[in-house]
Amino acid sequence: MANRLAHETSPYLLQHAENPVDWWPWCDEALAASREQEKPIFLSVGYSACHWCHVMERESFEDSRIAGELNQRFVCIKVDREERPDLDQIYMNAVQLMTGRGGWPMSVFLTPELQPFFGGTYWPPERRMGMPGFLDVVVAVDEAWTDRREQAQAQAAQLTEHLRQLGSAHGAGDLDVDLLNGAYNQLRGACDFRNGGFGQAPKFPHSMDIQLLFRIARRGGPNDAAEMAALNLHKMAAGGIYDHLAGGFARYSVDERWLVPHFEKMLYDNALLTNAYLDGFIHTGEASFARVADETITYVQTYMTDGCGAFHSTEDADSEGEEGKFYVWSPGEVAEILGEDEAEVFCYVYDVSEAGNFEGKSILNLPKSIEQCAALKGWDLAELTGRLANSRDRLLQARDQRVRPGKDDKILVSWNGLMIDALARAALILDRPDALESATRAARFIWDSMRRDDGRLLHSWRRGHARFDAYLDDYSYLLNAFVSLYESTCDESWIDRGVSLADILLEHFEDRGGDGFYFTSDDHEALIARNKDVHDASAPSGNGMAAFALLRLSRLTGDRRFEDAATGALRTGLAVMQRSPLAAAQLLNALDFLLGPADEVVLLGDRDDPATGDLLKLFSRQPGNRVVACRPLDGVGSSAHLNPVFAAKSADDEQPTAFVCRQHACQEPLVGVAAIRAKWADLGDEVALE
Repeated sequence: MANRLAHETSPYLLQHAENPVDWWPWCDEALAASREQEKPIFLSVGYSACHWCHVMERESFEDSRIAGELNQRFVCIKVDREERPDLDQIYMNAVQLMTGRGGWPMSVFLTPELQPFFGGTYWPPERRMGMPGFLDVVVAVDEAWTDRREQAQAQAAQLTEHLRQLGSAHGAGDLDVDLLNGAYNQLRGACDFRNGGFGQAPKFPHSMDIQLLFRIARRGGPNDAAEMAALNLHKMAAGGIYDHLAGGFARYSVDERWLVPHFEKMLYDNALLTNAYLDGFIHTGEASFARVADETITYVQTYMTDGCGAFHSTEDADSEGEEGKFYVWSPGEVAEILGEDEAEVFCYVYDVSEAGNFEGKSILNLPKSIEQCAALKGWDLAELTGRLANSRDRLLQARDQRVRPGKDDKILVSWNGLMIDALARAALILDRPDALESATRAARFIWDSMRRDDGRLLHSWRRGHARFDAYLDDYSYLLNAFVSLYESTCDESWIDRGVSLADILLEHFEDRGGDGFYFTSDDHEALIARNKDVHDASAPSGNGMAAFALLRLSRLTGDRRFEDAATGALRTGLAVMQRSPLAAAQLLNALDFLLGPADEVVLLGDRDDPATGDLLKLFSRQPGNRVVACRPLDGVGSSAHLNPVFAAKSADDEQPTAFVCRQHACQEPLVGVAAIRAKWADLGDEVALE
């Protein structure tokens, strides 16, 4: 018999709808049941693509004996962390304070007042590998609640007070370039100069850190700043974490060489890495970085796009009950599709062997570059490149006939905002109009279908149902995406929409008694803590993205409110920028923009004129901080918010005319494509040392 989760829309919750555990979703009725029955809550948090969430379900939540003990002793609540990041954030902080580590599945025991008093992550059903058995944990927690309740409640109250204080300590000092220098020093100390990445295995992509290193290099920082960033990009793209057939990246690598991924694919990783590879391309000119960004976009368009135009959340690590089965190969399987001759070449280049590199099969990767393989074997490089491209296409067609991993097809505003931003940038940088079409379609769907009647955003949508009031990440990520959409399309309605989002941020999320933004709005469901999100995790911190997006919007609109709010968000994150810069890259990227120089480039020219379009592409392909505004030659536009940046600017001789303003001072107008290109080349040679 299905439990209450059968009525939910989350694929993760629906995965648990047939468990014998008497699951509740997080709702008023479940919380009231806990209070009325004086039973503690067992809160289990995970997500649909989580491998160890699946393992714990099979081992424990499908076990009738364990389920019976849970049902008797606790009110059991199951939460999708992607739907309720507010709950996940609070109780993950609690687990980390209690145990020193975190992760999913997250398992927390709460008092009826929702205060945590015991927690952890995955527990096996019986004691093994130094871990207690889950059944033992259930019995022990129940005994503690029954026999030592006052002690448990006191511990919970003390822990809750710690949770409320997190993120409230501001650092002392200035928002200056020393913070960027400190971040460089820590990144250099953590960098693996052999394999790429920061720290030891498991290795996660550090997209925002890579972007920060390119910014530090552009600012005239140490020579190896850009080298570290480029090394990371090369090593990830060569490893098994990258899908060499379809494009796109898995969530992380379990080893130090990026070989064996945790095979799940997350939309946010692929959006952030697309932007990191775009930055790598415009900073270094390396064509391979553009290729990886291009292939990742194609992966998202092909496999992660809903019929409505927005983007799905994740693809699972498992298929047919096995992790990675969908992605791995044997030499025989390759030969059956390609034939012996082509298979021999492909297997040599992509490390497919009889012994395999993962549980008897092979994860495709490039231990040597294609150029190195050609040189070692005496093969013609151009011919080899063509043969491999053909082989990859054929293998992808065959792989698409396999049983695909599970898909979490819900649409999240925040993660879609990251992808829309990457697509809008790529449209100009890579000259991909289809990417701009994808970005625009997704953005229009969110605007039309994921808002309340009063204009406030809703966080999640699946199969016709939008729900959950949006969080800081939703507003800040989408605001940043709307600015990028405006710069790529010159459609001023995106700025009007962006200003409306910014106004909501300032009205409902800003700390009016201090600085920065809360993760939840002032009229959100009351929880045990209201946090300020200043630490990057796998995605950028809400305050870091809000600061970055508001600074861009301020430069375009001239509205000082937005810059003041952005500066306040940076002040909120000052302590983490000082002490833990590896967790503050998005704040530091915004700080780099604030410190400048950050150019305002105003272009008068018809967006549909190829010459104007080429100039917009030119502006997008140069490193550095800038915003770009474009109107027709007559200077007339639809958004009053943009009038200040176009004030007193007019075109001459019916030719595209550009104005470059820096630090509140504008240069002489540049008239005609040739003059603009010539001056832009000079600007491109300047190193921003200010």
